[in-house]
Amino acid sequence: MNRAVLKIIAAVAVGATAFDAPAQTSAPLARIAINTSRDRIMVPASVNGSNGLSFMLDTGFSMTMVHPDLPEQMKLRRVGEITVVGIAGEEKAPTYEGAGFDIGGVKYEPRRVGALTSDAGRRRRRDGIIGSGLFRQFVVEIDFARKQLLLYTPTNFTYAGKGEIVPIRFRRRGTTPIITATVNTTNGTAIRGEFEIDSGCDSGVCLGHDFIATNKLLDDSETRAGGKFGVGGGAQTRSGHLPQLQIGAMKIDKPDTDFFVEGSPVDGGLAGHIGFGVLKHFKVIFDYSRQQMILEKP
Repeated sequence: MNRAVLKIIAAVAVGATAFDAPAQTSAPLARIAINTSRDRIMVPASVNGSNGLSFMLDTGFSMTMVHPDLPEQMKLRRVGEITVVGIAGEEKAPTYEGAGFDIGGVKYEPRRVGALTSDAGRRRRRDGIIGSGLFRQFVVEIDFARKQLLLYTPTNFTYAGKGEIVPIRFRRRGTTPIITATVNTTNGTAIRGEFEIDSGCDSGVCLGHDFIATNKLLDDSETRAGGKFGVGGGAQTRSGHLPQLQIGAMKIDKPDTDFFVEGSPVDGGLAGHIGFGVLKHFKVIFDYSRQQMILEKP
């Protein structure tokens, strides 16, 4: 997915077996089957009684978005406008009130939702994007191996597993979570950097040009021409692999990586972002209330 300032299939219960040791001592509010094809986390939901909808779950969007065809159908009230900043430009988007989501029986009512008008002329593969508001209201667990999403109440959530607890921070409220991670090179150099966690990005890692140039990451890398596309257009990249990415004690060998030829997918001072291609190797728990992300090996 792309950076943004206001960046903004069937529900089947999946039960644990009798041999599973519980990682959490609290019971989830809901277990929802998800679809992870096309390297996206797609969540079924109904909005204002409209069933059969599918939304991408994206930590990189601060505002929940709906397809521009939906506000009129759902009788949403237009209340303003925002500017969405992407990897190659920006776009104005109207905002609306009155959207009530039902996600596996759990109610989620964002204060406002946006609608990118440019989506109107494209093939409709999703009905919108669920952004950071859901992560701020609930503890969100994404179990890629079982293809399920679990939602917990933050006040009753207690983690009792053996996963890697990674501190997260935010530059400002509503923005994408940031972690410290390390690129381990073939010559033994460990390069630390600050990375956004962007679950809507289909790559493993996307790196900004300044971080690449400073650390000479393309000198010994075999890459091919590529590109990333999102709000505002596209950006030229070189596609290849990092030798290894390390998050806490967790190591991911040769993650798919997009090296930006110019510019960056993230704000200044950050190395890049970590996306679906890395997260899918773990069970991931986002606990914004305690400013932590937990990674468990499946």
